Amino acid sequence: MSRCVPIPLQRYCPLEAAAIAEPGLERPPGISSSASGARRSVATVSLNRMAEKTGAENATQPATSAISATSGQGARSVVAAHGVQRRVLIVLSAGQILGGVGMGAALSLGSLLVVAVAHEDALAGLAATMTTLGAAAFSVPLARLAGISGRRPALALGTLAAAVGAVGVIAAAAMHSVPLLLVCFGLLGAGSAVNLQTRFAAVDLAADRTRGRDLSLVIWATTVGVVIGPNLAPPGDEIGQAFGMPPLTGAFALTVVCQILAAALYLFVLRPDPLRVAKRLAGVGEGDPAHSAAPHTVPEARRSRWAALTILRHNRRAAGAVIALALSHTTMVAVMAMTPVHLAHAGATVVMIGLTISLHTAGMYGLSPLFGWLSDRVGRGAVIFAGQALLVGALVTNWFAADSQTGVIVALILLGLGWSASTIAASALLTESVTVAERTSVQGLSDSLMNLCGAAGGALAGVVLAWAGYGMLNIVSLVLVAAVIAAVTMGKRVAPLK
Repeated sequence: MSRCVPIPLQRYCPLEAAAIAEPGLERPPGISSSASGARRSVATVSLNRMAEKTGAENATQPATSAISATSGQGARSVVAAHGVQRRVLIVLSAGQILGGVGMGAALSLGSLLVVAVAHEDALAGLAATMTTLGAAAFSVPLARLAGISGRRPALALGTLAAAVGAVGVIAAAAMHSVPLLLVCFGLLGAGSAVNLQTRFAAVDLAADRTRGRDLSLVIWATTVGVVIGPNLAPPGDEIGQAFGMPPLTGAFALTVVCQILAAALYLFVLRPDPLRVAKRLAGVGEGDPAHSAAPHTVPEARRSRWAALTILRHNRRAAGAVIALALSHTTMVAVMAMTPVHLAHAGATVVMIGLTISLHTAGMYGLSPLFGWLSDRVGRGAVIFAGQALLVGALVTNWFAADSQTGVIVALILLGLGWSASTIAASALLTESVTVAERTSVQGLSDSLMNLCGAAGGALAGVVLAWAGYGMLNIVSLVLVAAVIAAVTMGKRVAPLK
C-alpha cells in the first residue's frame, strides 16, 4: 500500500489556494472563506485514499482523476483570474496616467530650474542626468522589495519617494542650493523607476497569449501623462507664484499631488497584489519543487547578492531580452538627445524642435497596443527584429537627410516606433524567460541597466556630435543595433522565441 502524501491544493485548485492566502482575491464561485480549510482537507484525504486503493504501481492515476474531477473548478478559476487581471490593468493604467502627468509637468521645467538656481547654462543637462541616475539607483531596491512584499508596497514607496523629491526641489529652489536641488532630482528618478516596473506588474498574471497586449496597454497609458503633463507646467507655475512659491516650482507642487494620489491608488486599490498571487499560483514558497523549478532556474543564485547576473549567465534568452532593452534604449536616447542641438545649429525654430520631439514621443507610445498584439501573434523575437529594422531605418534616414528638417522628423518618428516595438516585445520575452521566483531580481537589473545605458548614451552622444557630427552619430549607433540582433539570435538558438 502506498504511503499517504499530502498533495498541495494549489496544484489542482490554484486560484482557490491563492484566495485563501491572499486577501482581496475573488474566490471561485461556490467557495466560501469558511469552507476553504475544509475543502483543502477533503481534497488531500480524497487523493490519498485514491492512492491507497490503486496501489503504488498506479500512482499517477489519482492525479489524473483529480484533475478530471476538478475540471469545472479549473474553468471557474480561469474566469476569476481574468477578472483579477483586468482590475490590475485598470489600476496600473490609472497610476501611469497620474505619474506621467506629475513627472511630465516637473521634468519639462527641470533644466530651466537648474539654470535659474545655478546661474550657469552648462549645468542645464544635470536635471535629466540626475533623474536618470536616480531611476537606475531605485530600480533594483524597488524590485527587491517587490520580490519580498509584492508590487503594491514597491510601487507605492517609489511614488512617495518621487513626491518627497518634488518637495525637496521646491525647498532647494527657495534656498538657492544647487547640491540639494540635484539630489532631489535624483529622488524624482524613483518615479521613472516605478514607471518601468509597472509594465512588469501588468504581466504578473497575464496569460501567454495576451502578455504582450497587457504590457503594451499599460505603456500606452503613459501617452496621456506625456501629452498632458508638459502642458500643465505653465499654469502650474502661475498658481505656484500666486502662493508665493519660487519661480518655475509650481509644476513640482502638481507632481507632489499626483504622486501621492498614485501611491494611494497602488497601496489601497491594487488588490490583490498581482505578484503575490502569481507566486502562489506557481507554488513558489509553498514547498512544491515541481512548481518552483524550471529549465533555466538557478536556485542557489537566488540567495546570492549577484543573483540576477548569475541567472542571466545561465539563461541566454533572458540575457538577450535584457540586452535588447538596454541597447535599444541607448540608441533612442543618444539620437533623441542630440536632435534638438542639431536642429538648433541648422537654424530650426523652437516650434519646429518641439514638434519633432512631440512626434517622436507619439511614436514611442502611440502604437504600443499594436506592437503588443503583434508580439502575441507573430512572436517576441520577430517584433524585436522588426523594432531593430525600424531603428536602422531611422539611423540611415538621419544619416542621408541630416540637413533636412522633414527628414529628421521622419527619422525621429521611426526611432520612437523602433524603441516601442523592441521594448514591448523584449519586456514580454524577459518575463516569460524566467521563473516567477526569479522575475523581480532580473527585472530590477534590466531597468537599472536601461537607465544607466541611457545616461551613458546621452553623455557619449554629445562627444560624438562634437567630434564627428550628427550624421556620424547615427552611423555609430548602428553598432548597438547589430549587438541587439546578435544577442537575440543567440538566445533564439538556445530555445525558440515565442
